[in-house]
Amino acid sequence: MTVRLIIHKIRDAVESLYGKHEAEAIARMVVCNKLNYNLSQLVVRYDEECEVEGLERMVAELKSGRPVQYVLGEAEFCDMVFEVQEGVLIPRPETEELVYRIVETAPRSVRILDVGTGSGAIAISLANMVEGARVAAVDISKEALAVAQRNAERLGAEVEFVEADALGDMSHLGEFDVIVSNPPYIPQSDIAEMRKNVVDFEPHTALFVPDDDALKFYRSIARNARTMLAEGGVLWFEIYEKFGTEMCEMLYDEGFAQCGVEVDANDKARMVWAKL
Repeated sequence: MTVRLIIHKIRDAVESLYGKHEAEAIARMVVCNKLNYNLSQLVVRYDEECEVEGLERMVAELKSGRPVQYVLGEAEFCDMVFEVQEGVLIPRPETEELVYRIVETAPRSVRILDVGTGSGAIAISLANMVEGARVAAVDISKEALAVAQRNAERLGAEVEFVEADALGDMSHLGEFDVIVSNPPYIPQSDIAEMRKNVVDFEPHTALFVPDDDALKFYRSIARNARTMLAEGGVLWFEIYEKFGTEMCEMLYDEGFAQCGVEVDANDKARMVWAKL
């Protein structure tokens, strides 16, 4: 089978789930990964005969809605490749924007805490991108921490991983110049509007919050940050696009003196920063 036909086979299997454009991108991602091609090589080798090991299994998994990142066991983030698996949230491009905002503003030798680290994407990226950064990361999931530790070792990042609950007291972790978190923030009522590949496969504990207390993780982290942020320190959150105003109101209520909302590449409110 030629490269072109393999791409068409995968695309046709998932087009009903994702639409033609995204299905094509998924097909190319699989082929590039399995044949160790970059996109330029893919284009010039479209009509070459090749064999992709496990193709039928992967097509069936993708057709069932299983995310391509879980099928391949990896996801790209900040120009690095991270191991991901079921039970660990797949890092998103929007979260890359959060990382880049911190990289642009953080001083050298900054002390950073990532709350709810998952695959370790935020913590590892900051450790590798901010000169002299000392980074710690917490998660309540032992499974996630094991994945994050493997990612750090493979990507050469020095990060201290600690099991801790974002809804509990984290003051024993010490003082930090930057505290960052991308906690669960999608209201349960939005599940019906979301894609099968997210709802059926990604961990609900990392995604969803009760409608009647959608800011519970943010509030707990903010309360911890009041005693854990060093003088001049900054709290950064990724947020649900509908919660910008509510987030700032909550942070002011929790004693923060400054707060700002920033938009992502799609012009949606996606990040909040706050200072005491």
